[in-house]
Amino acid sequence: MKLLRYGPKGQEKPGLLDTSGRIRDLSVHVDDIAGEVLSPEGLKRLAAIDPGGLPLVDGTSRLGPCVGGVGKFICIGLNYADHAAETGAEIPKEPVVFNKWTSAISGPNDDIEIPRGSVKTDWEVELGVVIGKGGRYIEEQDALSHVAGFCVVNDVSEREWQIERGGTWDKGKGCDSFGPIGPWLVTPDEAGDIGNLGMWLEVDGHRFQNGTTATMIFGVAHLISYLTRFLSLQPGDVISTGTPPGVGLGQKPPVFLKGGEVIRLGIDGLGEQTQKVVRA
Repeated sequence: MKLLRYGPKGQEKPGLLDTSGRIRDLSVHVDDIAGEVLSPEGLKRLAAIDPGGLPLVDGTSRLGPCVGGVGKFICIGLNYADHAAETGAEIPKEPVVFNKWTSAISGPNDDIEIPRGSVKTDWEVELGVVIGKGGRYIEEQDALSHVAGFCVVNDVSEREWQIERGGTWDKGKGCDSFGPIGPWLVTPDEAGDIGNLGMWLEVDGHRFQNGTTATMIFGVAHLISYLTRFLSLQPGDVISTGTPPGVGLGQKPPVFLKGGEVIRLGIDGLGEQTQKVVRA
């Protein structure tokens, strides 16, 4: 299934994408794509619904973040060998973990806002993992059974605040609008080989990122198992798993967003995002 949320900000309704690419409303069955709806049992109930019997939604409706009620937005840094190389960083011996605040979450096509005082706002196309079954101390061989689905994430980043201003990365990662998620939550049965998905990002038509999840250092199952050594995961938590090379920081000379640009990004089978960059 390709699950989604549509409608005005803060008033999103649950839906799914049918085989013809049309949005169907799920409101009569569930209140949101969130919480226990994402559990294996919840997804099984949704999969039993005939999409043809669901109301059609106006195709011009705004798409919201594909998952609601996110409790944790966990990110992994330097998780692609070729991205680590472009930044001059060593290959991490363990996953680099940081957080985005949930207030950073936005829809896949919402504007990205450059914060006041920012001079180094950057982009990162990433594979997002949405947890469906919570847990703690999850074994790696069981980890993928805890996944509700996968999605596209743009891990928008302010590099000066992330790297040059002291402290942790978080203050350069969690600004409002810095976490577009979606367009869809794609269940594992339709997501393909998550270890070999093409992923790309363009700014004003120029392709900066053109990579694959095959160069990921720590795979999805390992990341879930690793994280649950230190914290519990709940349904609806999002893990953004790192980016391939081609970020603005890695260009020579570096390229950062100024405002007015249009960003397009996507991952094979998981859909595309389009964002206009605006200044606060």
